Amino acid sequence: MNIKLYNQKREEIGQMRLPKEIFEVPINHDLVHQVAVSQISNKRQKTAKTKDRSEVRGGGRKPWRQKGTGRARHGSTRSPLWKGGGVTFGPLSEKVFKKAIPKKMRRKALFMVLSAKAKGNFLFVLNNLNIEKPKTKTMADILDKFFEKKSGLVVLPSMEKNIILASRNIPKAETIQARDLNVLDLLNHKYLLMPREAIKVIENTFLK
Repeated sequence: MNIKLYNQKREEIGQMRLPKEIFEVPINHDLVHQVAVSQISNKRQKTAKTKDRSEVRGGGRKPWRQKGTGRARHGSTRSPLWKGGGVTFGPLSEKVFKKAIPKKMRRKALFMVLSAKAKGNFLFVLNNLNIEKPKTKTMADILDKFFEKKSGLVVLPSMEKNIILASRNIPKAETIQARDLNVLDLLNHKYLLMPREAIKVIENTFLK
């Protein structure tokens, strides 16, 4: 697949050929959904936690004798039947939300989403992306030409400190290194911007 090559002013300066193993993969919506759901589940934190009767403090003494009082028998005030007692069938921190997805499936889904971005004209490839100082205004002027006030993801070939610092306060824009590219981040952003060196990093990382 051939794609237009731009400079930072969104001026077309030529064309380049994208590797078909990455950018010409037919999409399988079920696979992409499965991988995206697994990523969401793996990011989920265990925040809900209740105590059962063995974890609640107190209740070591039998509240009253077993027989002869006319009341129901009880062994502990920490029983779920009592106020301040344990919780029956409440959420526990032992629950595991992680879902394992084979590496080949993750990579195939990643290529599918990248292919869909390229096919839908949501992918912009730059000859070079560089700013001298980490100024938000400078980076915002560049991104506005491509993202058009929509959400966008900037894929960097390496740790470009100036670009990362200049982009972090721009609404709806995020940066990511090419070697960390994943399905969920791609789906969460409409546009994709990357210098041509980032494509080589994607090849070296995900086509091994």
